[in-house]
Amino acid sequence: MSILGLDIGGANIKAADGSGRTLSRPFAIWKYPEQLASQIALLRSEFPSTDQLAVTMTAELADCFATKAEGVRFILDQLSVGHPKELLVWTTSGEFVTASAAREQPMQVAAANWHALATWVGQHHLLQSASTALLIDIGTTTTDIIPLTNRRPATVGLTDTTRLQSGELCYSGIKRTPVCAIAHSVPFRDSYCPLAAELFATTLDIYLLLGEIPEDANDLETANGKPATRIAAHDRLVRMLCTDRDEISFDESVDIARFLADVQRQRLAGALERVAQRFGGAFDSVVVSGSGAFLARRLIADHRRLREATVISLDQLLSPGVAEAACAHAVAQLASDRV
Repeated sequence: MSILGLDIGGANIKAADGSGRTLSRPFAIWKYPEQLASQIALLRSEFPSTDQLAVTMTAELADCFATKAEGVRFILDQLSVGHPKELLVWTTSGEFVTASAAREQPMQVAAANWHALATWVGQHHLLQSASTALLIDIGTTTTDIIPLTNRRPATVGLTDTTRLQSGELCYSGIKRTPVCAIAHSVPFRDSYCPLAAELFATTLDIYLLLGEIPEDANDLETANGKPATRIAAHDRLVRMLCTDRDEISFDESVDIARFLADVQRQRLAGALERVAQRFGGAFDSVVVSGSGAFLARRLIADHRRLREATVISLDQLLSPGVAEAACAHAVAQLASDRV
């Protein structure tokens, strides 16, 4: 039986067949929840040889739903449209359940994708030993810092809230995080300039300007709907200082981006240190995944107690596509093992 793994996020839907083929599509569920079933059908059509779905999700947090339980049940209903076979739904208890069972325990289904990824990392022998390891997954919106002991997730929290409190979840990523959530002010000429508390620019613009993310003129998933190019990123970022391209040069914009990238890295490093301290920093292996793997590797290189650990980067070991859709790849492989 061929299984398709799906990771239904609030801004992206990711799919993987477990053998290396992946797709990631932007979809703002909070704007168009009624289109979810058709979006899933379009994505599934790209994998015609798969006949079973294994699912995890985070989109239940979208504010088009009054509660997370409502969101989980809505997403399960949409997944069932045109799909007669039973879904396999991952839970934070570390097992798959049927869609009907998932409707009865929505809080164990909500935001369980990190748990699936960590479980797969532990079970599929990516680690060199069964002792303490660390998984760092940096995506477009969030960062997960997940300790593993004896090849199993060993987090303090299981929900978004408890993981935020412990530092295991940071709502900071490489594309969608508003710049005003990174810093309150930036160095500008002979002083500092406060930033506008407005969605003029996101971290995508920072990493476009620094050359960490390649330009894509067809990508309009930006703060102002203009292309994901360096010139457009310059326009967006300088508006955070309530200016425009006539007032701030491109080179000055790059300097501001560099400062903001440093601040984001320092804040993520603080969360990493909180998690590492609980284990005395004694990690034999660190597994890196997500579209922000480049940033995760930088965090590891900067951390005095992780520099000697064996670093396993999914984008290098498998492919950038698998690293970006790692949670979908994980549920596909875990479901294949179950079958």
